[in-house]
Amino acid sequence: MKKLVFIAASLFLLTFTGFAQPRPVDKGAAPVVRAQPAPTTFEAKYEGGLFGFTQKEEGTLKFDDENQRIVFLGKDKKERFGIPYKSLSVVSPQSRSVTSNTGNVVGAIPLPGAGILGGFIKEKRRYMLVQFSDPDAEVRGTTSFKVENKELLDSVIQTLGEKAQLKQRGDAYYRPRPKTTEI
Repeated sequence: MKKLVFIAASLFLLTFTGFAQPRPVDKGAAPVVRAQPAPTTFEAKYEGGLFGFTQKEEGTLKFDDENQRIVFLGKDKKERFGIPYKSLSVVSPQSRSVTSNTGNVVGAIPLPGAGILGGFIKEKRRYMLVQFSDPDAEVRGTTSFKVENKELLDSVIQTLGEKAQLKQRGDAYYRPRPKTTEI
């Protein structure tokens, strides 16, 4: 009986040694997927974050390559503000899943279970986050713009990162710190 238990236990434990083998590291880099170039102007909603501009406003973002900056134009097509490419520190995407207006209305219906159903009606909102250094005030800030869809957001971030000569890390682009030599 002891031999039978010993053999069964040995076979059981030997099965784990086959799964514990290390796997070689895959050295092949993932192919970089390039988004289509962004249009020179596109609709966006300013969500806040820039000094002196506290109101949320719908308008247009424009790449101003002559002056090396990105410009936000209001609904009246007048320039509200611009951020120079050299002031950009990080440009990254962000998405939030929120309950839509329809979900809020359905959730407010006074029927049993309607509140639960309203919570399931969600929509994705996509934002472009821009971190910058303001040379006038010598401070850093973060501003955000709401963009309609993922394809436009990806192409705008890629185009802005390339025009500002930022380095890519994942979905975001950043400006590396200048290397200093210490003595």
